[in-house]
Order: sequence, then C-alpha cells, then structure tokens
Amino acid sequence: MYGHGAEPARRPQAASAAPDEVGYRGPAACAAAGITYRQLDYWARTGLVEPSVRPANGSGAQRLYGSHDVVVLKIVKRLLDAGVSLQSIRTAVRHLRAAEPAGLRRMTLISDGATVYECTSPDEVVELLQGGQGIFGIAVGVVWSDVQAALAQLHAEHIDTGETLVGQNAADELARRRSRAG
Repeated sequence: MYGHGAEPARRPQAASAAPDEVGYRGPAACAAAGITYRQLDYWARTGLVEPSVRPANGSGAQRLYGSHDVVVLKIVKRLLDAGVSLQSIRTAVRHLRAAEPAGLRRMTLISDGATVYECTSPDEVVELLQGGQGIFGIAVGVVWSDVQAALAQLHAEHIDTGETLVGQNAADELARRRSRAG
C-alpha cells in the first residue's frame, strides 16, 4: 500500500501494431479515456499526465500517448470525479507510471477521498474497510481492458514511421509487412 511542422498525409492502414510500437494522438487518447481535449492539454502542460511516446516540443508538434498513458488518464479522471485531492492524485500517478503493465492489471486502487492506496490482495481491501469510513475502489485491470478495447477501434500512429494504423489488427498487419520485407 502507499499513500499520498506538418508531415505529408499518409493513407491509413487497416490494423494495430504492438502496444509498445504505437502511440495515440490527443483526440484518440481523449476518446479512450473519456476526457476532454482541454483536460488532456491542461494535464500535460501541468505535468500531471505527460505523453510518454512523444511530448509536444514546439508549436504544431503532436503529442503521442502510449496505451499505458491512456490507462493513467482514465484513472485520473475517475479519481478527480470522486473528489480525491490533486496532491494524492499526483502521488498515485507517479506510482502508476512506474508500474509494469502486468502489475497494473492486478492492481486495485482504493481511496477514502483523501488518500489513494494500492491494494494487491483481498486482505488489504478488508483492512481498509475495517477502518469504518467510506471508500471507493478502482480495479485497474478492468480500466486497462476498457481502454484497450476503446483504443483498438481508434487511429494509432506507428512511433517509428508515423504511419497511421486503424482498427484492431495493426499488430497483425505490421507482422505481415515485416515478414514480406525480410
């Protein structure tokens, strides 16, 4: 537990590359996380949730968010909606950003509105419940699955080539291209 410059237009390809090979522009990240572009921009400018794939460096640069970033965005939205303090959310974000994807999927976040706790076992959840105060929880694995399903339907961008990928089979399309080239 813890407390707290324009490029030429590319023709979209049908498909989704491996999660570590693609990023999502702001509108796609917003759609998958259920936030507004204004929130996304503000959170990036204030350092709450910055894009890990490509930050916006200079005028006209496009931020590129990884799927892990989008999961964190969705969790931040839920914590803010529940009235958790920004200080506690910043602490939780640092922890979430440091966690490996497999660890995230097994994690449950519990908050009493003031502090955010990570619970990795049912016993830890029971221990918090026995404190007698109201709490709420976020099963990060469920959020992860929701975000992955949403991202599978949105445009992604291959981080090396800038190629636009569309839909849920980009990883398969990328593998086919590599096998043909090799």
